[in-house]
Amino acid sequence: MDFDSLRELMMADRTVRRFRENERVSVETAEKLVELTRYCASGRNAQPLKYVIVTADDVRAKVFPLLKWAGCFSWWDGPEEGERPAAYLVQCLDTEYGVECLCDDGLQLEAITLGMRTLGLGGCIIKAFNAVKLQEVLDIDSRFKPRYVLAMGYPAEDVKIEDMDGSPDADFKYYRTADGVHHVPKRPLDELIIGRN
Repeated sequence: MDFDSLRELMMADRTVRRFRENERVSVETAEKLVELTRYCASGRNAQPLKYVIVTADDVRAKVFPLLKWAGCFSWWDGPEEGERPAAYLVQCLDTEYGVECLCDDGLQLEAITLGMRTLGLGGCIIKAFNAVKLQEVLDIDSRFKPRYVLAMGYPAEDVKIEDMDGSPDADFKYYRTADGVHHVPKRPLDELIIGRN
């Protein structure tokens, strides 16, 4: 893979919150995505993160109401029936390996979402959820602490990146236009680099 191909993949790896729910994501596909995490860097090489795969209709129906969707959309309770995720991956910290995972969680989630894009899938990384109820619903042993829920499926919305103007008071909040397109402002490169020595 060359740099431009990687850049295009990164640009395509956008958060998706509405899915074609009736298009299934198989357990085998979810396993293939989790397998990518084996190749991620890991703090101290402890590799403390584990995953619960959720694809069954009845279990997905129990997980959905435990999630909070789109912090910038206080008016929105999440996708309607028919646009809900076809599967979930629940990332958990195995406390037998330590009380924190350093940078592993983000690295692994990025690896999974990049892999999802190559398969035509989209996802939403969710941090706001009822962890206690989620542990009950999924019968997760208390040694495993849920950190993130990755909602996944085939996208039912368009997501567009747009450049922010770079001023300190520029609005960074994502928004949805009347045509249903989800817009994501990104800071310009010159704002990200604060020194060249």
